[in-house]
Amino acid sequence: MNRFASLTLAAAGAVLCVPALAQFAKTEDAIEYRQSAMFIQNYHMSRLGAMASGRAPYDAASATANAEVVAEISKLPWIGFGPGTEGGKAKPEIWKEQAKFKELNEKLVGETGKLLVASKAGNLDALKAAVSAVGETCKSCHDTFRSK
Repeated sequence: MNRFASLTLAAAGAVLCVPALAQFAKTEDAIEYRQSAMFIQNYHMSRLGAMASGRAPYDAASATANAEVVAEISKLPWIGFGPGTEGGKAKPEIWKEQAKFKELNEKLVGETGKLLVASKAGNLDALKAAVSAVGETCKSCHDTFRSK
């Protein structure tokens, strides 16, 4: 695993120790937290997407390292969407449609878990399918809950 991924996972592990109902000092802190987690997730998904689409050579070890980061990071942004944290690119519907938002959150965590399993299988076709499923899950949430 490369150094950046190792540091990212270490930071994620530290954050996972925070209680699920963590409070942020300011709304801006919650927005920055969730946007940072999404940025890291997008960075590593982009690397996987490049392999899946043939824009980058397939490397099973790199795919697994990136999928590990994505699977961990996908668990993080949700505490940054607590009551009183409205703003950023998040639509107000997040706080009005909590059940739907939670369902998509859980679906993403599940799909990124499948992505990790697919990456460990060392099969490019399995990776392609898993990358596509994660991408569709991200898109469905962004279409509903993210301002353009």
